Amino acid sequence: MTSLFFVRHAQPDYRKGDDRTFVLSEEGMYDRLSARDTLKDIRLDAAVSSPYSRSVMTIEPIVAERGLCLSTDERLRERVKGEGQCNVRQMFVKRWNDFDFCEPGGESLRKTQERNIEAVCDILNEYEGKNVLIGTHGTAFCTVINFYVPSFGYDGFMRVIDYMPWVVRMDFDGTNFKGMEELSFIRKEFHGVK
Repeated sequence: MTSLFFVRHAQPDYRKGDDRTFVLSEEGMYDRLSARDTLKDIRLDAAVSSPYSRSVMTIEPIVAERGLCLSTDERLRERVKGEGQCNVRQMFVKRWNDFDFCEPGGESLRKTQERNIEAVCDILNEYEGKNVLIGTHGTAFCTVINFYVPSFGYDGFMRVIDYMPWVVRMDFDGTNFKGMEELSFIRKEFHGVK
């Protein structure tokens, strides 16, 4: 059995940087320790993260405490937003109802899902029988859940949009999905409009 422990990043400070370089807010720096505490009694054999700063910063305390070598995988990054994109309810509905929809220059949920699943399958093959920590993002991770649990869509996404950080275990036999469990979350207001 392989278990992947996904950690959606803690609250970022959207005022500093861009999507790739947003650092955690002061609250996010504190809240990330809840993910560490959630996983304190779980053996972790490897750590892989989105290269985006907020994901790496969220799992850094876990990686440091365990003496893990952290690798990053560009495929685990968040969805590319595109021109004129806005995070309002009608756009969330449109994206989740049409997985191929994207704003000009942006990325659809299907493309986001495809590259994230490709990364997950490679991780499952490389670390078979291990426990792997994965630093991830809200939308990107929700597309992963949707791949394995197709009933997880818009309503599921809106339920967890404020979970920062959010820790979820997904279990696999080889690459066959066996189940998942939400382990912890802290509710922080999403900075977009809902």
